[in-house]
Amino acid sequence: MNVRDLRKRVPYQIQRDVLDELSVDQVAEKSDFKISTKEKLRDAVRCTGPRFKSCFLSFVPLLTWLPRYPFRENAIGDLISGISVGIMHLPQGMAYALLAAVPPVFGLYSSFYPILIYFIFGTSKHISVGTYAVMSVMIGSVTERLAPDSDFMIPGNDTNSTTLDIIGRDAERVKIAATVTFLSGIFQLLLGLVRFGFVVTYLSEPLVRAYTTAAAIHVIVSQLKYSFGISPQRYSGPLSLIYTVIEICALLGKTNIGTLVVSIVTILGLVAAKELSALAARKIPVPIPVELITIIVATVVSWQMDLKTEYGVEVVGQIPSGLQAPVAPAVSLLGSMVGDAFALAVVGYGIAISLGRIFALKYAYKVDSNQELIALGLSNAIGGLFNCFAISCSMSRSMVQVSTGGKSQVAGAISAVVILVILLKIGELFEELPKAVLAAIIYVNLHGMMKQFGDICSLWRTNKVDMVVWVMTMILTVLLNPDLGLAASIAFSILTVVFRTQLPKYSILGQVPGTDIYRPVEEYHQVKEIPGIMIFRSSATLYFANAEMYIDALYEKTGVDVAKLLSHKKKLEAKRLRKEKKAAKKAKKEAKKRAKEAADKAVGPDPDSTLPQAIILDLSPVNFLDTVGVKTLRNIYKDYGEAGVQVYLCGCQRGVVESMEKGDFFNEKVTKSILFSSVHDAVLYSQQGNSKEESYFKM
Repeated sequence: MNVRDLRKRVPYQIQRDVLDELSVDQVAEKSDFKISTKEKLRDAVRCTGPRFKSCFLSFVPLLTWLPRYPFRENAIGDLISGISVGIMHLPQGMAYALLAAVPPVFGLYSSFYPILIYFIFGTSKHISVGTYAVMSVMIGSVTERLAPDSDFMIPGNDTNSTTLDIIGRDAERVKIAATVTFLSGIFQLLLGLVRFGFVVTYLSEPLVRAYTTAAAIHVIVSQLKYSFGISPQRYSGPLSLIYTVIEICALLGKTNIGTLVVSIVTILGLVAAKELSALAARKIPVPIPVELITIIVATVVSWQMDLKTEYGVEVVGQIPSGLQAPVAPAVSLLGSMVGDAFALAVVGYGIAISLGRIFALKYAYKVDSNQELIALGLSNAIGGLFNCFAISCSMSRSMVQVSTGGKSQVAGAISAVVILVILLKIGELFEELPKAVLAAIIYVNLHGMMKQFGDICSLWRTNKVDMVVWVMTMILTVLLNPDLGLAASIAFSILTVVFRTQLPKYSILGQVPGTDIYRPVEEYHQVKEIPGIMIFRSSATLYFANAEMYIDALYEKTGVDVAKLLSHKKKLEAKRLRKEKKAAKKAKKEAKKRAKEAADKAVGPDPDSTLPQAIILDLSPVNFLDTVGVKTLRNIYKDYGEAGVQVYLCGCQRGVVESMEKGDFFNEKVTKSILFSSVHDAVLYSQQGNSKEESYFKM
């Protein structure tokens, strides 16, 4: 005999009074103690020594965990992990800089400064912050919109010829990228300081995965010009992706064959190398730096074969050594990029906190969502001063950091040191690297995002509403670009929640024989309705958007249209009064009685005889009531009461009761005696004819 069978056979008995809300308050001795808003505010701003220390340490987590850093256990793993991730930062930083439409060296800056800031202020031990494809393409849409190539065309030697001022264009785009990054960091910092970390809850997992997939499509399209060696016109705004694809197709005849060959060879080589690396991962503890080997080989080949001169292959170009001094953001540009900066702030935080929570759950520690906002905000704001572009965390780098033994943020700091060495000594060696190779690295690294198209099939089987959110997010982001697409996707996702509350499931409940359990009668064969009592439940909360539908469903399910019933009753009452008035004119008191009896006889049988004795509204799914909801319940109670049907409410949460109190639902005639904690209490009270005698139920 298993535990489940034993549990089924365990009987229990309950013997108690039927309790309404007032009785429960008395028995449980309800507390009326409430903290005033003034006291809450005073407590929030009160500063004591221990409290100041706690706040300061939570603001700078490094001071908490670094003194207790287990050097012997973690040092070797963090060192190997930091070097491995630092090597990955080099090709990814340079490649993602192309997405941001800035020179590759600024991708290396973005892989250095923000990492050091996050090392000090971040709370996740395992995520690898730095350049990220989705963030880079969002930055690129801003830089190319505010600094298009057409603004930097200078007259050539010939009358009708023009030349692109690449140096001036790149300088302006770097300034724009740094400014929007700074502003997005300020947004994140402010949201963190006001404890607004919960904003990420509006980014559901289907929405985030669909958004990153759509952004990956934008990334791929934006890199096609480097793969084919063409220069398509830059489009902005809605449908710009479609226009860009059409433009690229029209320019395919001008493809640079040398560039295309470099792209194809690099892609095939990367795919083959990654497959071999995956097979060798079981035997080699440290992953093979495939991207690093690729850019080294490509740079050597480009230098030896002089691809730039002989075949017209576009290369990275000058990479200055050393670090740059901080530069103030361009204040004049802030007004034109507020929406873009906020989108960057939300998307970057959403991706980082989602991945951070996954690792925190796996390795049993806590990630502070508000502190993560502050850490990312400082990383972007300070990084923007050093000409970095917006950062988030990368799944691929984070997985490498974990798989190679990384156990703390020290691994991230070591990876920043690796980038520093590259910036100071090695960076200039990659000046002959073809941009087509960086584009190929991006394509291959995005294959994981492309696999997310499989979400459609899995969501179709599990939750079709989430599937619709996924598909719509994908379509909106592709058509409207990442910034507008994000806003439209969030709005659509919220609308699906609203629609679900407007289309709840309405049920009549019946009793499971021999128990105090009530279930929808249409879903169970053995569940029976209580004679003379209708128990009605909605699966959603009750508020202005579905209040009218709630009443209509109540009338339909109970089979009682109170409006028509009351109208009929009023007509009968008016008819009776007319007869009484007519009888009063013809006779005195006795004659009036006879006229009344005759009028009552003419009225016919009482229509209320077919009505249920009571209607019980199960409000357990209702988590809040607005003024319309309170008014709806008041009208239901009043209308059914006039029709001779008593209405009881059960399962009300404390907030719902408080809303009813504030909405003047209760008065001298309507008290909390109509409220019950459970459906069974309300049923017993109705059956006993409003007599609260002791009830005994045995199950």
